[in-house]
Amino acid sequence: MDVPSTPDIGAIIRGARCAARLTQTQLGQKCGYSASAISRIESNQLRLEHQRLLQLAVLLNIPPNRLTSTPVPATATIDTVERPADEEDAVRRRNLLTGAVAAGATAVVGASPAGAAPASADPAAALEEALFRLPSAPPAPLTRLTQQTATARADYCAARYTALARALPDLIATATATRDSLSGREREQAGVIVARAYVLATELALKQHNEAAWVAADRALAAARAVGHPVPIGESSRVLAITMRRSGQCPAAVRLLRREATDLDPAQTQTGAVRTTLLLTAAYTAANGTDRNTALDLLDEAGEQTERHQDAVPGLFTVDATRAQVDAYRISVLNALGTPDEGVRIAQRLDIDHMSTAERRARAWTDTARMWHALGDGPQTLIALRHVEQEAPQEVRRPALRALTTDLLYAPARVPGVREFAIRTGAVPA
Repeated sequence: MDVPSTPDIGAIIRGARCAARLTQTQLGQKCGYSASAISRIESNQLRLEHQRLLQLAVLLNIPPNRLTSTPVPATATIDTVERPADEEDAVRRRNLLTGAVAAGATAVVGASPAGAAPASADPAAALEEALFRLPSAPPAPLTRLTQQTATARADYCAARYTALARALPDLIATATATRDSLSGREREQAGVIVARAYVLATELALKQHNEAAWVAADRALAAARAVGHPVPIGESSRVLAITMRRSGQCPAAVRLLRREATDLDPAQTQTGAVRTTLLLTAAYTAANGTDRNTALDLLDEAGEQTERHQDAVPGLFTVDATRAQVDAYRISVLNALGTPDEGVRIAQRLDIDHMSTAERRARAWTDTARMWHALGDGPQTLIALRHVEQEAPQEVRRPALRALTTDLLYAPARVPGVREFAIRTGAVPA
């Protein structure tokens, strides 16, 4: 007898949500989940119990047996289904500033369900256990650690997220053991490597909307502050602020970024570049908090900084302090503010091909795709998404990109080639 294949529950839910013209936030509000939780459900990172699946099926008019093999009464209604608790309550109760995130760390990782998707689906998933139980590792020479860190950064910048996920646990463990075995200046050098390894771990978790980012960001900033070097402190503050923004704490994240930027000397090459990246992240964060004036003021300040210094600092993992980066951020800020039409002129002048890394080029194309999608231009959206795939195949499979692809697939106006693209990139099953 043939064994039926396991349904792609996330894709079914995502498709039904898009067909119903609901955003992830709107669907979450209807069933008591956050937008990030809906994103994780749609990417199969969060598996629901039978009753909760039934609730989604009723809300989205999905035949319940498409989501579960358990027989479901045809008369089931939303009133018969247990309403889930708000998954974000624990996150919102956290003290979002330095030192308090780790208190909730066990709960964050413990929230990952036993049936979660394998690491191939979420490269960050393998990090969760390592963050709480690092593998045993002996100290290593600083030259070897430096090379390992450079290789890990190269994997991130090339969007080789699976390779990065494999390398990070050993890098973090070895760097920690090395730091703890040293003293003086060598201990500081190893401490910088520990901080940067945790920054990379945070970046990877953020890419996959994995809440392990909270733990990694807190540890990155703790390691950086122990060293006292402004560059890793700035890097770590930036990823912590992004994690805060993802939980909806935009004003607090902007305050953190501004405070750290104020402490950096804009006249120095490295600290000036870090300061610019903090301002750019703060601008996008303010835009997500619908604070238009603050967002545009911060963008202008970052732009003025790049007029004085155009810097690509090796320590920065995702953003270089260049004019092109400011333009790319301006598009994303305008998207977040709900005025994507203002970004068209900027997108036309932005030379994405000359940006420094595949990851940054892919992100710029992503922002461009979101701009065209918001403007209702499906063909241009697909062109931009194909550029993302060309630059970084693993980037286009991130939850946010798969959701954008599915939105395009179920848009009222059909776009030639989008279904093939959606199947190829894993947005919908073949």
